[in-house]
Amino acid sequence: MVCVATDFQSVGDLQIRDAPVTRLRTTHPKMQKQQRLFHLALLLCLVVVVSLAFNALLFRQARHYYLLLNKTNLDPLGLGTFSADSLTDGVPAASTATVVFFGDSRAEMWPAPATLKSFSFINRGISSQTSAQILGRFDNHVVPLQPNIIIVQVGINDLKTIPLFPERKAAIINNCKANIQQIVARSVNSGATVILTTIFPIGPVPLTRQPFWSPDIAQAVSEVNAYLYSLKAKDVLILDAYSLLAHNGQVQSNYVRDTLHLNERGYNALNQELTHVLSTWLTDKSLKGK
Repeated sequence: MVCVATDFQSVGDLQIRDAPVTRLRTTHPKMQKQQRLFHLALLLCLVVVVSLAFNALLFRQARHYYLLLNKTNLDPLGLGTFSADSLTDGVPAASTATVVFFGDSRAEMWPAPATLKSFSFINRGISSQTSAQILGRFDNHVVPLQPNIIIVQVGINDLKTIPLFPERKAAIINNCKANIQQIVARSVNSGATVILTTIFPIGPVPLTRQPFWSPDIAQAVSEVNAYLYSLKAKDVLILDAYSLLAHNGQVQSNYVRDTLHLNERGYNALNQELTHVLSTWLTDKSLKGK
């Protein structure tokens, strides 16, 4: 009996020795506290970096607008931007007609169609200008060029101020319409054909612009564009840029450069339609000359 018991105890001891031992590892409270402090410090560093980057962006934009404001104070109409008789480089000597792009930065950035060799193109767009400023420099920047065709793109810099002066919304829209009407009238009186382009749609609005933005801007763009069609006449052609560029009330994503401006693809789309309009004008002129 003693021998059997001894053998059983030995086997049991052997099984216990061979069995895997599971140990519960617990983190010391002091180490847990250190980990929490590390994570908190990492989070604070991230917040500081993001804050610095955001403030740097705001400072850059504030500086840009401050310089623009003072530049405008020195030359409110931008009359010193161009000399009265300056022409663009590479203008064909034997061109059939002179075309002037006239307006704000959207006109300024508009490249001449590459396939229209019978036309010479001159750009008289100035960034950030309102319809009042553009109207005010017409005699200085356009009349001396004696253009056959004037392409007008103007209005967004008026309408984007509506959130800043909501109580003046109606006046801003009405003044914009009146100024565009005067630009068209002066263009026709100078003997030119006007290609009046509807105001481009708006692109995505970034976080930095949102405090100074509202849906009223897009609504005002639609209202002014509807008015532009009332100016259509024998010598006033409408190029509906808005319809060419828009999707669900905004610029198509593949045409966006920023909130207010188009990229190269956007202008290529416009130039396809512009080429058609100018070619039709040239054909009609040739038929009338016969």
